[in-house]
Amino acid sequence: MEKNQEYEKVISEYYGEDQVLSLIMLKIDTKQAEAIAKQVSEYEIVEDLFMVTGEVDLILKARFENYTAMKSFVLDKLAPIQGIKDTKTMMVVTSFKEKGKILV
Repeated sequence: MEKNQEYEKVISEYYGEDQVLSLIMLKIDTKQAEAIAKQVSEYEIVEDLFMVTGEVDLILKARFENYTAMKSFVLDKLAPIQGIKDTKTMMVVTSFKEKGKILV
């Protein structure tokens, strides 16, 4: 089994079929910011989308039914968008407060 496949198998087993909340950071061609933001925001899975300052340009928040759905979204939906230069995906491990509600 290829290393990439092994990693995906371990991650999938660890996270199982549980819902995955992710923050995805996008480095983009800022000349195309509005067009990219419009295209990304049209995906129903995207809950929030912010333009930010710093090392990345856009940050989106999305919930996926599982790890495989998240991976598919990044590779099949985001990666092909013209003007997206790089993505960094973080999976949320624990939510302490969300939408103004304390969860822990």
